[in-house]
Amino acid sequence: MTTLLDAIYTIALDAGKSIMTHYHSNITVENKADNSPVTIADLAANEIIINQLQQLTPNIPILSEESPQTDWQQRQYWQSFWLVDPLDGTKEFINKNGEFTVNIALIENGKPILAVVYAPALNKAWLGDGKTAWLVTKAGKEVIRLLPSTIPTVVGSRSHPSVGLEAYLQQLGEHKWIAVGSSLKFCLVAEGRAQYYPRFGPTMMWDTAAGQCIAESAGATVNDLDGFPLRYDREPLLNPCFVVS
Repeated sequence: MTTLLDAIYTIALDAGKSIMTHYHSNITVENKADNSPVTIADLAANEIIINQLQQLTPNIPILSEESPQTDWQQRQYWQSFWLVDPLDGTKEFINKNGEFTVNIALIENGKPILAVVYAPALNKAWLGDGKTAWLVTKAGKEVIRLLPSTIPTVVGSRSHPSVGLEAYLQQLGEHKWIAVGSSLKFCLVAEGRAQYYPRFGPTMMWDTAAGQCIAESAGATVNDLDGFPLRYDREPLLNPCFVVS
C-alpha cells in the first residue's frame, strides 16, 4: 500500500505541474451540461491521471469527473476503483486564489482506503492510507492528526453556500469560521486546524472521496446526517449532506 500511495502521489504531482502551466495564463472557461465550469487545465490533468493510473493498475477501473462515466449497471459490480477529480475547485482556479486541488482516491467495497490531495499552487499535499495521514511540504513529511479545541473552528465552502449552515452554527454555539475552496476543507480538519466541516448542499463523489480518506486517516469521522459514513457504491453520483468532525 505504501508503494501504491507513493505512486499516486507522483501522479498527482505530475497533474499539478500541468495545471500550473495554465494557472497564470488567460483561461478559457466552458460550461458542462450541469452548468459547472471546465477549463483546459481540468482536461489536461485528467489525461495525465487516467493514462498513468491505467499503466499503474490496468485491472482497476477509473471513475473521473472529466471522463465519460461508466453506467451504473456495470459500475455496481466494481469491488475497487479509482475515483478522481483532476482539478477540484475549478472556480478557485479561475479566480486564481490557489485553493484548488488534485484528488485521487482508491475505493474498495464502497470505502476510500488510499488517497492523495495535492494543492499545486500551495505546494502542499496530504496523503492517507486509512490508518495514518501525512502532510507533505517543502519542509518534509509529517504525520497529522485531528485535534480538539475548546472553541472549535468550522470550515466551509468559499463558493457554495449551504442553506442549512446557519442553523447548524447556531446549534453548535461559539466557534471560529474559515471559508476555503475545494477538498482543502477536509485537509484542514485532518491537520487539526479545524474541527468541523458541515456540508448541507449537494456535492459529487469525486469531490469528497480523497478528502474523506485523508480526514478519516487522521482520526475524523465523515458521516451523513443520519450518522452513516459516506459510501461510494451507490447511484446517483451525488453525495448526501454530511458533517466531518
